[in-house]
Amino acid sequence: QVQLVESGGGLVQPGDSLRLTCTASTGTISSYTLGWFRQAPGNEREFVAAISDDSISSQTTRSSKGRFAISRDNAKKTMTLYMNNLEPEDTGVYYCAAASTFTTASWMYKTWGQGTQVTVSS
Repeated sequence: QVQLVESGGGLVQPGDSLRLTCTASTGTISSYTLGWFRQAPGNEREFVAAISDDSISSQTTRSSKGRFAISRDNAKKTMTLYMNNLEPEDTGVYYCAAASTFTTASWMYKTWGQGTQVTVSS
């Protein structure tokens, strides 16, 4: 059973960049689609980005407007979310998750990390 740990969150100013990393502390990620979701206070968890097990397919949320990118390194058991030109609306707890197929639907992700807080504020 894979276990996921997020890192890289913090407090940044609007326009800054941030890199979030998801690492498998146990198990292997090579057979899973990996995704990022975020939850802002009072809001439901929403899709941010996903990448297939072989990195051929990837998708980022339309609201990121090209500011986000996702990559993975199966040998290192890591996935990275690159966030540029951050906006206050990007604030929230960011979770990484694993699914058995490429999807943006949160209910199909069966394994979740504990989350890392991202706060964008001046």
